[in-house]
Parts: sequence; structure tokens; C-alpha cells
Amino acid sequence: MPTLLDGKKVAGDIKNEISARVQDLKSKGKRVPNLAIIIVGDDGASHTYVNGKIAACKSVGFDFTLMHFASTISEDKLIKHVENLNADEDIDGFIVQIPLPEHISVERVTESVKPEKDVDGFTNQNFGSIVSKHQLIMPATPFGVVELLRRYNIETEGKHCVIVGASRLVGAPLGMMMTEDGKATVTLCHKYTKDLSSHTKLADILIVGVGKPGLITADMVKDGAVVVDVGTTRIEDKSRKLGFRLAGDVEFDTVSEKCSFITPVPGGVGPMTIASLLLNTMKAYEDQHG
Repeated sequence: MPTLLDGKKVAGDIKNEISARVQDLKSKGKRVPNLAIIIVGDDGASHTYVNGKIAACKSVGFDFTLMHFASTISEDKLIKHVENLNADEDIDGFIVQIPLPEHISVERVTESVKPEKDVDGFTNQNFGSIVSKHQLIMPATPFGVVELLRRYNIETEGKHCVIVGASRLVGAPLGMMMTEDGKATVTLCHKYTKDLSSHTKLADILIVGVGKPGLITADMVKDGAVVVDVGTTRIEDKSRKLGFRLAGDVEFDTVSEKCSFITPVPGGVGPMTIASLLLNTMKAYEDQHG
């Protein structure tokens, strides 16, 4: 059996480390980091994610500020709230939970966030800094993947890393991070890639994040590969208390028989994303206040 890349455990370790830093701040009479969260509308999944982020803030001793707006809010009004947070010295970092209503441009809202407070790492300035010598705030999910591999001492230098999914949120920045920081040789696949398995079979490290349950089967994975499943899809399951279960992009039961390391879904990359958000908030606090 492979070693489970236990994101829940590692995220717990990171939270303990951050808690200690927060206690140190308190002992010196300093205020603690404050994360603001903007959520628009009543999307059930978004509220679940936000609740998880609030619980994470409480667990490490951060202050948090929740701002909930109706789905009818105008784009200009939402951006005005973003600008107010940019100017608020008591707010160290903030996120705008996506998706947003169709009448609001995610790109315009994202680019209105001050890069120093962009703890999701979505702004063009933070995104571009991935390939610079002075990296700023890293995109939370890719940062979480890289940190998970690092904490399990998985060698990336010179390895062939195949990433399936080229999104702006995960695949594209992760490809740059694995190249720049990980010194890996990276192949980035997407929906236009022909004969996907011919690429995935060559991967020493296979990272998948497209949101298609069961996309990666055992015959697509090289023996001994490291497999990281970023995909998380809600599937209706009336036998479960919540009426659904979470499924990854990797067919876990069969693929786990071939690989050396694998992330579970849930409990793999998800907790690492929230842990990375906390690390980014701590960094934003320290960069702004010393």
C-alpha cells in the first residue's frame, strides 16, 4: 500500500505552528492577524468553504471579519467594499469567495484587491511573482500542494511532473511553482491534450485538478508514481447525512495499488488550501507590520 499524503495531519501541524506565533504576538502585547472574508449570495458550497475558513481562523487565534452581501449587489458597490478593506489598517488580508454572480467580473474584482492583502494569491502581481526571485503571496492551493510534498520529503528536483488541468487557480501557477521551486520537468495537460494517458504514464509526480470524478484510472499511472488529487466534486449520495459525498479526479481504490504516495479525497489537498491561506495571512501581517 502507498503512503497516504495526509493533508489533514499536515494542516494540523501548520495550525499548531501558527498558533504558537500568535501566542508570541499576544505575549508581546501586539494585535493578532485579522482576515476578512467577503461572500456574495447564498451558494451552499461557498458557505461551507467560508465556514471552514472561519473555523481555521478561530483554531489558530486569528481575528476574522465576515462580510456577506446579497447576490444583487452591483459590481461597483462590491469593488467599493474591496477598496475599503484595502485601506483598513486593521485588516491584514482578505479573500473574495468565488464564484460570484454572473453580472460581476471576477477578474475586475480580483484586480481591485491590494496585492499585499491578497491572501488567495490571485492578483496578477502575486501570480507573476512566482517566476521572480522575490516571490510575494503564493496562490493558496498550489502553495498547499508544494508544501505537502515538501513536508513528506518527496524529491521533486529532476523529476517529471505531469499536471492535468491548466486553470488560473491551480494548474498554471502550480506548473510554474514546480518548475521554479521544485526544479522539476513539467508537462501541463488540459482539455485540448490528445491521448492524455500517454502523458500521465510518464509522470513521476502526477497532479490532477480538473473536477472530473474518476478521470485518472490505474492504467494511466506509472508504477511508483506520486499522485496528488486536487479535484473535489460533490456527488449526490442519499446514504450520507449531508446528501452528498466528495469525489476526486483519481480512481483512488485502483490507483493506490500502483503508486508510492497518494492524497485522499477528502482529507488531502483541501485542508492544505486552508492552511496555506492561514500562512499567507500570517505573511501579509508580518510584511505589513514587521
